[in-house]
Amino acid sequence: MDIQGASAVVTGGASGLGAATAKAIIEAGGYCLLLDRDGDRAKAFASSLGDHADYVVADVADSTEVEAAVDLAASKAPLRLAVNCAGIGVGERTLSKDGTPHKLESFERVIRVNLIGTFNVLRLAAQAISKSEPLEHGERGIIVNTASIAAYDGQIGQIAYSASKGGIVGMTLPAARDLAAVGIRVVTVAPGIMDTPLLGQLPDEIRKILAAGVPFPHRLGVPEDFASMVMEIVRNGYLNGEVIRLDGALRMPPK
Repeated sequence: MDIQGASAVVTGGASGLGAATAKAIIEAGGYCLLLDRDGDRAKAFASSLGDHADYVVADVADSTEVEAAVDLAASKAPLRLAVNCAGIGVGERTLSKDGTPHKLESFERVIRVNLIGTFNVLRLAAQAISKSEPLEHGERGIIVNTASIAAYDGQIGQIAYSASKGGIVGMTLPAARDLAAVGIRVVTVAPGIMDTPLLGQLPDEIRKILAAGVPFPHRLGVPEDFASMVMEIVRNGYLNGEVIRLDGALRMPPK
């Protein structure tokens, strides 16, 4: 599908994977609405992208806020693409070394943002995309979700994060099957260790160790790798219902 002249929504669009994806969409001739919790950062980044970008401050798990954001994006041009990049993590074991159980509240928070938030955007974006005129082969649009290799190789302390990302993996095929009737494809990307602002807080020595552990290429992934994958998913109309690992063949050890 050609995104030129179409509209897109990108959650977590003000930084990291979302920001790189938003930039790629605009470079391809699309309009992009950034949905992010950080209003100042979203405003500044949207401004840097020019007239084809806008932003809203919203909680991905809030029905009213996401519906308003989707409606705004669809009012600019036919909505053809939604990319779910918003996500959070927490480092907490099922039982800590002193026997304290994982906080239920932190587990619920990660599930709410990562899994419920992704589903909320998926369902509301699908509704709007389904109203767009069909293109070649009846295609109306694409929804790209972000999982993680932690869905498969969750490390110690990642039980909440892995559960949330595993849920996204599990939604991919049934969502694609559900939405086939209205010409919407659903694909999930499962990134490995990506050099996002969060990872940038780590010492250089730790970053070098992480990069050396990637079989090939021996480097961390960058947001532009993710954005490139999203744009290939957009272009390749036969790619549907699939989860794609983007990790340099990395398989994470227990810790």
